[in-house]
Parts: sequence; structure tokens; C-alpha cells
Amino acid sequence: MSKHAAPFNVSHFAVNAHDVDRAADFYGSVFGWTCQPWGPPGFFLITTGDGIHGALQGVQDHPVPTRVGAFECTVSVDDVDRVLAEIEAKGGTVQSGKVTIPGVGDIARVIDPEGNVFCIAKYSD
Repeated sequence: MSKHAAPFNVSHFAVNAHDVDRAADFYGSVFGWTCQPWGPPGFFLITTGDGIHGALQGVQDHPVPTRVGAFECTVSVDDVDRVLAEIEAKGGTVQSGKVTIPGVGDIARVIDPEGNVFCIAKYSD
């Protein structure tokens, strides 16, 4: 058990990509996120709306190699079936189809065109 009074929250995420322009198009088209160039070349600031902010960055080999797909996140959506179709239309892959978990909602695991694994979910009200 942590000695902290409250749990820590995720405050930032990063999407690592071999082709950052393709990844920016994917996330912008499927989820409506904006990817604004910021800082060094190949680095974008991601705005997700009311969610946490993130980064889209090129995969690096030096000084520390990037492990693509090493941290799985879940994106809240309004309709899992519709978003799965959009993901496939933009070059993503459905790894596991929609599963309904009682008391939680509908969830699916997907892979973006860069090989990053994440989930989408429509949570129960």
C-alpha cells in the first residue's frame, strides 16, 4: 500500500509512432483529437478535449529505445461499433472485438497503424 494520502492520476500520455503524420491523421480522424506541432521536429502536443493532454512523438533509438505499445490506455467513446469501423477505415486493426462486461460497459482492444495497442470503451451509465 502506498504511503500517499490519495492515489496518483495519469496526467500525461505519449503515443510513439514511426510515422507521426499518419498517426496524427489517425487520432484526429477517429477521435477528433488535435495534434499541434510543438518543440522539436516530429513532436506534437495532443489535445483530447476534456481529457488529459498527451504527446505524439517519433520512435527513438537513442539514447533509450522506445518500446511501442508498452502502456495500454483506454479511450472513452460514445459507440464502440462505430469507432471500431472508423479505426479499421483509417488503417487500424481490431485485436479483440467488442465485449460487454456487466456493470462496466462495452470494451474492445485495438491496434493503431503504428502498432500501439489500446482499448476503447463505452462505459455503462
